[in-house]
Amino acid sequence: MNKQETVKIFRNPGYVSVILLIFYSVGIAGMVWEVSRPYFIHLTPFALLLSLGFLMINHLTKPGFKELTAVVIIYLTGYFIEVIGVNTGLIFGEYVYGAGLGPKLLATPLMIGINWLMLVYLTAAYFQSFRIKTVFVVLLGATTMLIYDLILEQIAPVIDLWSWTGDKVPFQNYVAWWIIAVLMHSIVAILRIKLSNRIAMPVFIAQFLFFVILLLLM
Repeated sequence: MNKQETVKIFRNPGYVSVILLIFYSVGIAGMVWEVSRPYFIHLTPFALLLSLGFLMINHLTKPGFKELTAVVIIYLTGYFIEVIGVNTGLIFGEYVYGAGLGPKLLATPLMIGINWLMLVYLTAAYFQSFRIKTVFVVLLGATTMLIYDLILEQIAPVIDLWSWTGDKVPFQNYVAWWIIAVLMHSIVAILRIKLSNRIAMPVFIAQFLFFVILLLLM
């Protein structure tokens, strides 16, 4: 199989959905089995990067300066908000990061900015596909991210992503998450960035179900 044929497969939503199903199913099995869990926890950053790679291959609009600007702003915003949050407890509450998201700088994983960026991209691309008013794209995108976080927060300590002081997620975390998500979606809206990606929703669903199933099994 040559490079062109490989890219063609990775640009087929059906094939990508099957690959994601297999990949995340293996991930679930690896996380649930206690013997393999430590190894799979350390593979979490690679899972995020793999999903990012699929999204890049299937990105259908031509990127330019404003798209690059949005990527940089959202990544840095997500990362430095987490730096402030984890080091002060003022934004989300008192929490610490585990080993699940890879290398850290200033007590904050470098991958956390990628996580924010991907979630904004996935939800914005999906809701833009309905050609609804921009304000609804922003609000629906941010709210979908909040629903995602409601599940993620319950399983995050178990798979060593992060943990909360007192093992209780403060309400301010969810308020802050939604506000930050609105601001990030607003950046996309202000710059009038149009996103089109046929696998945005399959990737989002795969990640969401991954955490839901882990929550039910662990």
